[in-house]
Amino acid sequence: MSNRLAFPMYAVDRHDTLALWRAVQRLLVARGLPVEDLIPGWPESDLPAHWQQPNLILSQTCGYPLITQLPAVQVVGCFHYRVPGCEGIHYRSFLVVRDEDKHRTLADFRGRRVVCNAADSQSGYNALRNRVPSRALNAWFSEVIFSGSHRQSLIEVKRGGGDIAAIDCVTYALLQRHDPNLLAGLAVIDQTPLTPGLPLITAPGTTPETLHAIRDALTTLVSAPEYRGVCDALFIGGFSVVAREAWSVLTGVTADGSLSSAG
Repeated sequence: MSNRLAFPMYAVDRHDTLALWRAVQRLLVARGLPVEDLIPGWPESDLPAHWQQPNLILSQTCGYPLITQLPAVQVVGCFHYRVPGCEGIHYRSFLVVRDEDKHRTLADFRGRRVVCNAADSQSGYNALRNRVPSRALNAWFSEVIFSGSHRQSLIEVKRGGGDIAAIDCVTYALLQRHDPNLLAGLAVIDQTPLTPGLPLITAPGTTPETLHAIRDALTTLVSAPEYRGVCDALFIGGFSVVAREAWSVLTGVTADGSLSSAG
């Protein structure tokens, strides 16, 4: 059984995501790690099942499901993204509204409608939940609408189906590059605090030797001149090995069980 490789989280432009996949595939194969060919429907739509595949050699997940749903996967590390809102491995969300509301603050949206991509999203749900009293969106907003994606959240706000959405800053930058018309008529009024970005993961059964080779491949990806264009297309500026415990701040609890002030 060949290893499964995917980059499903920032696949705004299929051509750029495919180029990243091909580059990492070459780097892994060069280290003796076979990767199966792409399959129809890639990137995969059933992400929870994908993230828990026993033959998963490398994928990218969201920090919130990592902590709440994926206790067994191993964390490989985290990319650095060079876009407004990111610092090192950390990222944040932008609070996006229609232009007509651009002079308002988050407090002005109490009793209005919020659009979230999914209830297990750090950037679209949990980050915003940490900005409102009692961490309850349904107590602050009149309605919580789930759209299925950041792109669809923006569409809903733009057409008046909702009033405000929290959008991952990397996704926002990719949409500015590839679909600027989608953002026309929208404005950013605020941002959420920095949190660790999207973790790169591998299967629970990945051996320490293979994990080391994966990390070496990603270090080469972000440092070798021949992959500069692939990384620049997706705003990838670096890679760091990061322990799973870094994401414990997303639930307000540190690795030793004490309360965290983050978020």
